[in-house]
Amino acid sequence: MSADVAKLNLHRSEKTVMITGVSGQDGSLMADYLLKTTTHNIIGGARRLAVHNHGNFTHLENQSRFSLVNFDLTDTHSIDKLIREIRPHYFINLAAQTFVKSSWDFPVQTWETNTTGVLHILEAIRQHCPKCRFYNAGSSEEFGDVAYSPQDEKHPLRPRSPYGASKAAARQLVKVYRESYNLFAIQSWLFNHEGPRRGKEFVTRKISSQVVDIYKSLKGKFTPIIPLELGNLDAMRDWSDAEDCVKAIWLMLNNAAPVEYVVSSGKSHSIREFVELAFEGVGIKGQWVGKGVEEVYKYVSGPVSPDAIEGTLVKINPSFYRPAEVDSLCGNSTRIRKELGWKPQTDFAHLVAKMIYNDMQLAGLGDDFFNLHVKVGGIK
Repeated sequence: MSADVAKLNLHRSEKTVMITGVSGQDGSLMADYLLKTTTHNIIGGARRLAVHNHGNFTHLENQSRFSLVNFDLTDTHSIDKLIREIRPHYFINLAAQTFVKSSWDFPVQTWETNTTGVLHILEAIRQHCPKCRFYNAGSSEEFGDVAYSPQDEKHPLRPRSPYGASKAAARQLVKVYRESYNLFAIQSWLFNHEGPRRGKEFVTRKISSQVVDIYKSLKGKFTPIIPLELGNLDAMRDWSDAEDCVKAIWLMLNNAAPVEYVVSSGKSHSIREFVELAFEGVGIKGQWVGKGVEEVYKYVSGPVSPDAIEGTLVKINPSFYRPAEVDSLCGNSTRIRKELGWKPQTDFAHLVAKMIYNDMQLAGLGDDFFNLHVKVGGIK
């Protein structure tokens, strides 16, 4: 489905939106949202990989207004060529090196992708289509070692990881180009946002998918349980549904002025809470036992008798600790709610249940989810 720019079947009477990172959660959801709510041409950019990873947008293959192009944030020439030839009306950069923990292992790659790549995009827009409206995905990790809570737009940037630093630096570049060249260029603060399309390498999807694996194992009486291994259980995060966040991005891009907003639920929850709700979603109850690295989540009740299994559901793996932890993040999204009328539609409990339901479906156990009498709202 990937196409050269010259071969794109664009409806010239319509506006064009370029979305990078379209193979990821946010990029694919943004493409879905714009195809549903606008008449614009949608061009999705994805990095060429040896392993096919287009599962999040294969459903768009027959959409006449969607085209796929190869895009790499570290390739200056291709960025300039793409923007010069397409001259998009909107450019939504959702591509990034997104793993906070990995940013300590690959700091240069993180910087080149998340910061230098943004500079190349801004420079190409300045030269070739200065009326283009540009959005870059920022992160709550920019706040890092927080000075106060909840964090709003005035909170200082205090990153504690190469990832957070790369996003904070990109924010300054966006500001410089906005003020120097009068570009409509913004970078919001997206607090943690999740959903069924999140990759399994992220902790939330790791939890939901492995909890379903444990349920499937217990239901099939396959033992022993392979415990879920996690790091800091008490890290607090402000989680929203990714579908709510893409709507916020589009509202910001179509605002009268280039204003940057915090996008968040306004409530924080721990990894521990996420684990508990995930297991409740498959009808399993557990109990925390022990302290520190010896703490485990033990099986109490569920598909089988506790006497029938060795029931460790979760254990601590110190290798998952970060070199410098951000203990708690909570966003104050009052401004975007008042000024643009945005508000999240899915709360934390329903978000966890939505992810569990998706992984139950993928495992062929969708009916089990409802038979377990879990109340879920907003599942599409």
